[in-house]
Amino acid sequence: MDKTLITAHHLRGELNVPGDKSISHRAVMIGSIGEGTSEIDGFLNAADPRSTLECIRALGIETTLTSQTLRIIGRGLHGYHKPDAMLDAGNSGTTMRLLSGILSGQRFPSQITGDQYLLRRPMKRIIDPLTEMGAQIVGTDKFTAPLKIFPSDRLHAITYELPVPSAQVKSAILFAGLYAEGLTRVEESQPSRDHTERMLGLSSTSSHGKKIVAVEGGRRVEASRFFIPGDPSSAAFFIVAALIVPNSEVLIRNVGLNPSRTGFLETLRAMGGNIRMENERSIGGEPVGDILVTTSALHSDIVLKGSVIPNIIDEIPILAVAAAFAPGRFEVRDAFELRNKECDRIGAVCENLLLMGIDVEEFDDGFAFESNNNLIPSHFDSFGDHRIAMAFGVAAIGLPGESTLRESECVGISFPTFWDVLHTLAN
Repeated sequence: MDKTLITAHHLRGELNVPGDKSISHRAVMIGSIGEGTSEIDGFLNAADPRSTLECIRALGIETTLTSQTLRIIGRGLHGYHKPDAMLDAGNSGTTMRLLSGILSGQRFPSQITGDQYLLRRPMKRIIDPLTEMGAQIVGTDKFTAPLKIFPSDRLHAITYELPVPSAQVKSAILFAGLYAEGLTRVEESQPSRDHTERMLGLSSTSSHGKKIVAVEGGRRVEASRFFIPGDPSSAAFFIVAALIVPNSEVLIRNVGLNPSRTGFLETLRAMGGNIRMENERSIGGEPVGDILVTTSALHSDIVLKGSVIPNIIDEIPILAVAAAFAPGRFEVRDAFELRNKECDRIGAVCENLLLMGIDVEEFDDGFAFESNNNLIPSHFDSFGDHRIAMAFGVAAIGLPGESTLRESECVGISFPTFWDVLHTLAN
């Protein structure tokens, strides 16, 4: 569905963004293998986390979802039942990769598939370490889904150094490590999101510049009460919108401020963004706060590369939009992982920037451009990707005149009410 967007003259008000997508996925999975009833407050009831929820229901786990709380009756590490049909992860790579770690330790065969976009995404990155642990997991000849997982005689612990930073791969290995004999260790040279280890209560150490997270096989997972903070990746779109639209002041409440997720805030501040944290506190082991944003005269001349990239990987499209409205050169490197998201996000960002009138240079691992003062409205393409849709929806309200956005409904993957909230703030 095409959506028409016009110039916004201001953004004013307060909002709560939906619950954190990454934490919602993990809370459902951990609750399902916990012993007893877990309660999740603030669960993101959007397409991706619902895919995880439907998968664990298909595995025999009882759940109850109300407007306030999701309850999951966990049955322990081996409480799943063999599903009647192939599990469907929808568009969610997190569902497929993390759940594969748990399914590798089960005593029955299973298969997991997804939509046309997910079936193109690489799965070798989890197949290799899980196979090294003794799992019987196979994909297509191109190492993509559907994945077939067969029961293994036993899983054994490994020490695995992540070749590229990936919280999904790390989490898949840690989940499988719960079923392995011995101590499974994951080493990472560049820290990735640490929600899984926080939620499982795992400790981490550092050695020779590497972070090491370990899990003991057979470790009992207890039922828990999870509080899901607002998703910082969702907040990023309104932060940038308030920065670039004149006469704006927006307060975003209860946003997760996990240090592994807030690199984009440091980047926007370095670009001159007026962003202030208020009411900072800790809820359920995660730092949380309110974010106050006012219109700012941004500037660019910034290069994003190396160790900062894993922390901002999901926010790069909206950071590119911010840079398009800021004088100077903006460059992203070492972000090849963007090619393997819901769409090729490097290609999508470059194509839409060109439509705005920006001469952008595309690299295998990123892009670079010099902003200009002659930005134009256009007919943008979301490529079916929720983050591309929201990023260029924000761009559209900062452009003069009328723009349109193709497949705007894909925001339902993570933020079903995005367009309504944006409209309310602009009026």
